[in-house]
Amino acid sequence: MIILGVFIGIFILFEIYILISRNTIESYPYKVMEKYDNFEIRTYEASLFTSVKLPMKDYKRASSSGFRQLAGYIFGGNETNKKIAMTSPVVISIDDSTEMMFMVPKKLKKEKLPKPNQNSIVFKEMPEKKMAAFRFGGWASDEKIERYKKRLTAALDAKGIKHTGRFCYFGYNPPFDILFRKNEVVVELD
Repeated sequence: MIILGVFIGIFILFEIYILISRNTIESYPYKVMEKYDNFEIRTYEASLFTSVKLPMKDYKRASSSGFRQLAGYIFGGNETNKKIAMTSPVVISIDDSTEMMFMVPKKLKKEKLPKPNQNSIVFKEMPEKKMAAFRFGGWASDEKIERYKKRLTAALDAKGIKHTGRFCYFGYNPPFDILFRKNEVVVELD
């Protein structure tokens, strides 16, 4: 019982540490324009992203492959071996083709970024966007993402809010987070 108690205590302390350290990670800036019972309308600032297109559509394989490539770049896989701070969320398009993106920290400008070692990684400037976001917890999967995409679509339809049909998944947690996981399905509005 004592050993079990020690392991549970260490686990809880680790999760609290992760939760606190997550607050120091730069996030994709937005302002909440309207709140509804189960979704929000937000305006996201224009931002620069590193991006990679992926040949697969399923979340599990795309997230693993895309994360490896983009994390390799920010952890020094570039022409100057420069490390770049991790940002949040990881963005994955939910479309005919899959694209994964990491936001570039605001203090870094496109012309000053080191060239990626992999040709598949490109820089993408995203304009200011108005988006609807539906939050859910736990571990993401293709089934959960599709379920919440349908719930967001139904909620928008019920309010008469038009959208473009361009959906994305936003993942906020590193893989080793177990508690307090935050995910969102977002769609750009007309």
